[in-house]
Amino acid sequence: MASDEIIWQIINQQFCAFKLKTRTPKEQNFCRNEYNVTGFCNRQSCPLANSRYATVRQHPTKQTLYLYMKTVERAHLPSKMWERIKLSNNYSKALEQIDERLIYWPKFLLHKCKQRLTRLTQVQIRMRRIAAEEERLGEKLVPKLAPKIRHRERARERKAEAAAKLERTIERELLERLRQGAYGEQPLNVSEAIWKKVLNAMEREGNGLRDEDMDEGIDSEEEEELDSEAEDGEKAVEYVSDLDESEAELAELQDWLESEDEDEVEVEEDSDEEETEKQSSKRKRGRAIKMQNKRPRQTEREKEKLTLTNDLAW
Repeated sequence: MASDEIIWQIINQQFCAFKLKTRTPKEQNFCRNEYNVTGFCNRQSCPLANSRYATVRQHPTKQTLYLYMKTVERAHLPSKMWERIKLSNNYSKALEQIDERLIYWPKFLLHKCKQRLTRLTQVQIRMRRIAAEEERLGEKLVPKLAPKIRHRERARERKAEAAAKLERTIERELLERLRQGAYGEQPLNVSEAIWKKVLNAMEREGNGLRDEDMDEGIDSEEEEELDSEAEDGEKAVEYVSDLDESEAELAELQDWLESEDEDEVEVEEDSDEEETEKQSSKRKRGRAIKMQNKRPRQTEREKEKLTLTNDLAW
């Protein structure tokens, strides 16, 4: 339409709120509009300058993908401008839906919508792997796995899938041979789980009947074995309380505690005696010092008396 060209000239030459300019040699500009199918700012990818447009978007809270389509017929209804179509969770079915809806649309939009669907599907698979890794490790933040670990995990997944396919092929082959009667009444060297699955499949198809008498006998034998194992377990394992000790051990414990009490009492008495002895010795020393101080004073007084008597005598 003519209006589309006018809108693009204004956006390209003047101003656009969604344009993001970069300083690269190619001068490639980016578009921040959420409906842009490529993320580039050019004439074919601009959702504003194209009245006929289609893109693939993801639900903001769920992992559901939607195909958004805009046509000229709904241009006068802004509230109903985009037609939203829920895509299947299966990747191949989602591609078929895009092919059916955009069968007469430009090849550029058809190809870019398929590319966007592929990329969003890869992102969802990556998110599921990270969530599974978080649950396995019990952590909320998991660093990016090394390439070596990723290759190892992928190899393990492939081996597990191959083993599951091999088990299913064995079940089918065994079922076919049992129907043909190739084994007769001979026992088979197959794991019990596969054998049970084969028998259950034959019962569902009506080719086999369950022997109720044999089942009852097997159940009774298993119950008897379980009872005997339980009895043996009760005999072999005993639970004894730590309070039920022998009388001799208790008597020894009491004697040891009493001896410790007596030792403590003796130590306390010895310390009290030592303290009293120290105090008495200090008192004796104090008295001796006082007596020694008194004796020189007495001798001085006696000398004074003698001198006075001699003077009087003269």
